[in-house]
Amino acid sequence: MKENLVIIPTYNEKENIEAIILKVFSLPVSFHVLIVDDGSPDGTADIVKNLQQRYSEELHLEERAGKLGLGTAYIHGFKWALARSYQFVFEMDADFSHNPDDLVRLYNSCKIDGNDMSIGSRYISGVNVVNWPIGRVLMSYFAGVYVRFLTRMPFMDPTGGFVCYTRKVLETIPLDKITFVGYAFQIEMKFNAYLYKFKVHEVPIIFTDRTKGTSKMSSGIFKEAIFGVVIMKIWSWFKKFER
Repeated sequence: MKENLVIIPTYNEKENIEAIILKVFSLPVSFHVLIVDDGSPDGTADIVKNLQQRYSEELHLEERAGKLGLGTAYIHGFKWALARSYQFVFEMDADFSHNPDDLVRLYNSCKIDGNDMSIGSRYISGVNVVNWPIGRVLMSYFAGVYVRFLTRMPFMDPTGGFVCYTRKVLETIPLDKITFVGYAFQIEMKFNAYLYKFKVHEVPIIFTDRTKGTSKMSSGIFKEAIFGVVIMKIWSWFKKFER
């Protein structure tokens, strides 16, 4: 059934991509997968194309020329999903830091419990992060504290990138006006959902840092989040959020 789409942005993920796709397809709930690849020079897209011979209906690939950023990859995927009949659209990393088994829990939160959006939360039930150095854990946790203080969003994990959106959320948020590309993109999407008064639920997950491939995290991404939150708060004063 063409109902659920998992969007996975990739850049040099040849070590993980086949395993993550096969894991998603093994789940008890049916999910389609859209890979948005930013011109990976390591051949990630070629691995996906080979798998498409086996999963022609379930596996999709959008190739972009160059590394254009996480946020723009998701926006591209959201628009792709909206042009088709998908009702639940998921964000997930390619590196197994998000456990694909939790896709079912995010799905149930929206499909069965009636939430408009569900967030896989690292911090809703304590600190559930594995294999991160303590400095990065503290930076991530207190980034959430900072975001909640400025935006007044109640979410414990506003920077998290493991999310299920219902179609109506993505149809309501003005995707062409989403401006940030890193951590701030995740915050901006949640801030919009909050301001539009959608019903958002946090689902506790365990986040495990990648064991294969190279992290795409950089200091620039954190700087974007720090200053981006201030910008988002200011523009929220001058816009109407009605649906």
